[in-house]
Amino acid sequence: MGDSALGDNMETVRKVKQLMRSYISQSQDWAQYAVYQEGSRYTRNLVDDGNGKYNLLILVWGEGQYSPIHDHAGSHCMMKLLAGKLDEELYSWPTKTTSMQMRRRASMVTDSVAYMHDKIGLHRIANPSSGEKAVSLHLYSPPYQICKTFDEQTGQAQVSSCAAKRLDRPDACNRGIYTCPIPSALPNNHAITSI
Repeated sequence: MGDSALGDNMETVRKVKQLMRSYISQSQDWAQYAVYQEGSRYTRNLVDDGNGKYNLLILVWGEGQYSPIHDHAGSHCMMKLLAGKLDEELYSWPTKTTSMQMRRRASMVTDSVAYMHDKIGLHRIANPSSGEKAVSLHLYSPPYQICKTFDEQTGQAQVSSCAAKRLDRPDACNRGIYTCPIPSALPNNHAITSI
């Protein structure tokens, strides 16, 4: 990725998106990172910090849960749905005279890939299922810890933490810190016993 992560090199961005598209989701590849903390909207689990050039995360989305409308602090965001279903709503940036305007809504199914950057707009991700969690893979380049979230009615922005949990406790599931279900739609449904 070079010294400055993806930067403005759209050819590299295209290659990374193609690489994500070429991967066919198999739960045994990522299940150890699919940790969900009950009671949260979604859990952001750090898989790799990319030597400061990118962050690779697995997000587990609770049933019927969604993110706030948010930006990406100038980073490229590539997302691949590993299990379940997600909806993405794309918004225009609010101005002094306009509130939040949704431009489009798209549904994602397993193995779909989406790309987002602040130059495109803002977005919100939602798990539309009332009965299954969803799992997604996110690559952010450069990595960031702080983003802006937006009130849907007023467009008012606030600074929010976008930090991920580092999974450095191999017995977290066994001690009851997390519940670690794999979505039931996955083959060989089982609970994660090690991280």
